[in-house]
Amino acid sequence: MDAQSFLFSVFCFLFYFLSGEPQVVEGTRLSWTSSPFGFKPKMLFAFGDSYADTGNTKIAVTRSWHFPYGITFPGKPSGRFSDGFVSTDFVAGYLGMKTPIPYRWRKELSGRVKYGLNFAYGGTGVFDTLVAEPNMTTQIDFLQQLINDSVYTKRVLRTSVAFVSLAGNDYSYYLETNGSFTAFPGFIQSVVDQLTVNMKRIHDLGVRKIGVMSLIPLGCTPQNTAASSFERCNETENDLVMLHNNLLLQAVNTLNQQTNSTLFFIIDLHNAFSTVFNGTEIHQGSPTFENPFEPCCFGVTEGFFCGSVDENGEKKYTLCSNPKTKLFWDGNHPTSEGWRAIYSTPAFQNTLKQFID
Repeated sequence: MDAQSFLFSVFCFLFYFLSGEPQVVEGTRLSWTSSPFGFKPKMLFAFGDSYADTGNTKIAVTRSWHFPYGITFPGKPSGRFSDGFVSTDFVAGYLGMKTPIPYRWRKELSGRVKYGLNFAYGGTGVFDTLVAEPNMTTQIDFLQQLINDSVYTKRVLRTSVAFVSLAGNDYSYYLETNGSFTAFPGFIQSVVDQLTVNMKRIHDLGVRKIGVMSLIPLGCTPQNTAASSFERCNETENDLVMLHNNLLLQAVNTLNQQTNSTLFFIIDLHNAFSTVFNGTEIHQGSPTFENPFEPCCFGVTEGFFCGSVDENGEKKYTLCSNPKTKLFWDGNHPTSEGWRAIYSTPAFQNTLKQFID
């Protein structure tokens, strides 16, 4: 980099920092994690959606850059879809490394690129959704371009792992665009097929191990339990989730057979969530929650969401007094404390170990 380019990069970074514009929040190694022995990854790449995004999604298309998001950490909106930490922070902490910086900040914080990058964008899926942000194929294209530009080499990537999040935006889009219920199982198969192609492509680029999260019981999110005053899950939707997870398990097993390895694995988010919902087998020190289906932050009426304001700037959401008492932050995303409880379950811990086996 020549002197002029360097000075321009410094100027851009200072501009964002001093102007009050959205800025990256560099995660630290979380205090409740440990650095396990065995294979020690040197880089972490994240792909997917809002369960993994730490600041890629543009302010114009997301609420995660608006109050009250980020009130627990870092005390202001950071682009995370939570009051604080999200899944990527916990996975990075488990591996003993800082959270990878968002892809959008790769030039301003070029010194951190050697530790990996977060390519995830909130609201996206394996296919295009209603959110005009890069789908997972395009996210992998970004990594491919960095390899083409010699930012990463195959040799270096052998020390890396990938974390893949698919939280269900493809299915929300399918329903919002009047997809038929009878054709839903076939669409689930197409989503899992594309996800499989994506995982294999990440591996073929040189990443050593790929962990993909299973779907949570989507019928139990506040968005789906609101109709019952946050008391009952939508079991029809949960049945479709089980189809997705069963197909994903088959796909991962096939990938491992094809590569004669165990380099692909599922991070068992589904059973981790179910454990927290049921209040069973929680790791010592993990929190218990009041009503696990009721969020901390929610729109006052249909059409409003956490962070919504009207044309006069009046807030159109309710906010709980203590996010630590809630599993869910908003209609779809856990609180920071919720993620910590999920992370602490045996289901989540045992599958994360596969990153370092």
